Amino acid sequence: MLHLALRMAAHRVTALLAVACAVLGGAALITTTGVLAESGLRSQLPPGRLGGADVVVAADQEFHPSGDLPVALPERATVPGRLVERLAALPGVTDAVGDIGFPAALVDGRGPAVPAGGDPRTAGHGWSSTKLLADARVTGRAPSGAHEVAVGAGAGPAVGETVEVVANGRPAASYRVTALVDAPDADGVYFADATAAGLAGRDAGGAGPRAGTVDLVGLRVDEGAGDGTGERVADAVRAEVAGTGLKVVTGADRGDAVAPGVGSARSLLILLAGSLGGIVLLITGFVVAGALGVTIAGQRRDLALMRAVGATPRQIRRLAAAQSTVVAAVALVPGVAAGYLLAGRFRELLADRGVLPAELPLTVGPLPALATLLLVVAAVQLSARCAAWRTSRMPATEAVAESRSEPRTPSRTRTGAGLLLMLGACALSAVPLLSRTALGASVTSIAGILAAIGLAMAGPALVRGAGEAAVRRLRPGVAAPTWLALANVRAYALRLSGVVGPLAMGVVFVLTYTLTQTTVLAATSDDTRTGTLAQYELTAPALGGLPDGTLTAVREVPGVRAAAAAQSTTVVWEYEELGEPAAESAPATILGPDARDVVDLGVTDGGLDRLTGATVAVSAEAARTRGAGLGERIRLVLGDGARVDARVVAVYDRGLGFGPVVLSRELAAGHTTTGLDQRALVRTDGTSAAEAGLNALAADRTGLAVAGTAPDAAGADAPPEVWINLALVVVLLGYLLLSIANKLVAATAQRRTEIAALRLVGTTPRQILAMMRREAAVVAAAALAAGLALSAVPLALLGQGFLGHPWPAGPAWLLPAVAATVVATAYLTVELPTRHALRTPPADGLRAA
Repeated sequence: MLHLALRMAAHRVTALLAVACAVLGGAALITTTGVLAESGLRSQLPPGRLGGADVVVAADQEFHPSGDLPVALPERATVPGRLVERLAALPGVTDAVGDIGFPAALVDGRGPAVPAGGDPRTAGHGWSSTKLLADARVTGRAPSGAHEVAVGAGAGPAVGETVEVVANGRPAASYRVTALVDAPDADGVYFADATAAGLAGRDAGGAGPRAGTVDLVGLRVDEGAGDGTGERVADAVRAEVAGTGLKVVTGADRGDAVAPGVGSARSLLILLAGSLGGIVLLITGFVVAGALGVTIAGQRRDLALMRAVGATPRQIRRLAAAQSTVVAAVALVPGVAAGYLLAGRFRELLADRGVLPAELPLTVGPLPALATLLLVVAAVQLSARCAAWRTSRMPATEAVAESRSEPRTPSRTRTGAGLLLMLGACALSAVPLLSRTALGASVTSIAGILAAIGLAMAGPALVRGAGEAAVRRLRPGVAAPTWLALANVRAYALRLSGVVGPLAMGVVFVLTYTLTQTTVLAATSDDTRTGTLAQYELTAPALGGLPDGTLTAVREVPGVRAAAAAQSTTVVWEYEELGEPAAESAPATILGPDARDVVDLGVTDGGLDRLTGATVAVSAEAARTRGAGLGERIRLVLGDGARVDARVVAVYDRGLGFGPVVLSRELAAGHTTTGLDQRALVRTDGTSAAEAGLNALAADRTGLAVAGTAPDAAGADAPPEVWINLALVVVLLGYLLLSIANKLVAATAQRRTEIAALRLVGTTPRQILAMMRREAAVVAAAALAAGLALSAVPLALLGQGFLGHPWPAGPAWLLPAVAATVVATAYLTVELPTRHALRTPPADGLRAA
């Protein structure tokens, strides 16, 4: 069977090339998705500034919902400070360090902040944290006084110099540099331990919400105690902290404890791979099945003759599957290799856009390749057997008779299933009307692709019907090429629909996927623009947060009508869905009652003036779907893992722009990494004097920056996910076009016998070219019309649900660009193979066939 499959494949290289390209591109995309998923589950950061710690004890930075993947918590959770002494007393421990991080930045003589290295939100540390560095080289002595610091060797100041330091929102103060620390990831500002604890509000006698805590505890073990000491100490530490919820990590896992945000980055990879996986598998399966359909259709005569000489139906299907699997195996190797390379480029894109930490590596293992092998081979086997099913089941005489034509009546089962799929896609398109969320919008592209698959299934019947209607309306005396082209449309509906379907899917995919992104972005921008009353915002990114007293100073600027602080965080909302517990991570804004003067959330019930204490405001969408109306109590897990019950005091409409939940400042106090406000929203009287006053204030105060709140028309304010999704559109569109082009070339090349026969009965090459061009025009027009028709309903409902009118938002050039691409693809992939076939003498063409 394998030998026969190879012999058949050798005589159908052109047709099988389409299968090879489809498999190669599909394997690359599936492998890329698998690498992203595996990296989200297994990738680990280097230990960074914890490289010298053998054992690290930190709080669990994940929420573990029942029956689902963990949810990363981005805010630093704390560890009781008293634990340091207990762990230091364990056998084998030489050093136990309670590490803390807080905002700190150097200030040069002109006033602006100078990066001290690393994240400014956690650049400040106690001197004892240097013991956790790997191979640290210290020049000078440890800081001991309240106005002494050490800095990283690359920061610039020398030992003995005096520098200005802004620490945890306090005014800039003078400190003397007593040491330079040279080690990997040693950037930062190191204070005496007591000074650091006081500046961070962590001293045991303090009254702050995080008093008496540390971020993590790092342990160094006695290296001279023999092998296995580290593991014995780690086991002893686990026994010591059992039942507290704290995590004990060693080795490569230490990198997770450096920054809590890394866990959320890995979770994003998992979500991204999950969202990509469905689209990639649908498109890959569709393209591979279509390419195999064209290939097997070109071999129907060979298969029919085998039936005539005694081959059983099962042997026919096995033969078709065997030759397809051989071709797929050849294409899988470069496809998988390309997938690993594409995953690396995609990771670079994510890092450039700030979605992933630059240090987070991809996990390159064999599992994605194995999964790709199993999925692609299964798809090829199933598609090949389905394509050969009709020929294998027919009596031998009927199979031979039909091998030069197509079935007169398209399969009713296939047509009915396709129509049902299109109707189901239309019903699915209504989701954005019911859920004005990003998740609801994502259904639009899925509905479009399902409708395109339905078109491919019902296509033969639809194309045949359209062809018969067109032929009946032909006027007498119509040009021969036109008559021949329309006759081919009617007679070879299965062949034509096999190329119209993928082109229509390309149109549907580009329009629905791109316009979904732009429509959601437009709706979000509209919510934000309409709901933001403030014209300006003040930030201090180089300081890790706004310094104390900023709001008071802003309110004193002439022309300022109102100013309010705002922060962003992430919460996990626990609720019940269909009687079962559910949890969902969501972005949250932190506001106070004074925010009603600078933002308008579109409150429909309650008021932001009640946003004090353990209270929240929720979007109308969340209130409706989760039973969280005014006065109800909801359960939240804050960004550091703290569980709280909060009362709903306001319900608002603009959830797309401001998120599903807004926390009161009191509820979030002590549960963010820095505790500082991230920005101040300022509403003025609109005069230039007020703007000048704000700019003067920013110039006088260290690290402050003023910016307008109006969205950037150029798209710079677009979230990174938009650019990622657009990059995905480009990659998948390239795969679709390449596969479609190969499929069209293969379908045209298989018509050499038809072209030769037409030439023998007197048709000129010019007439044949004209006929083929008209067929290409029919293909392009049908694909565009079908693609637009299938996209119209989902996009109209999306626009109605998100923008209030039945059309989406997006660039005006998109549709003309799609149309030009479809026309060019149809024309070139028919014109070039036809010209090549015309170079062969007719007799030779018939003999070769």
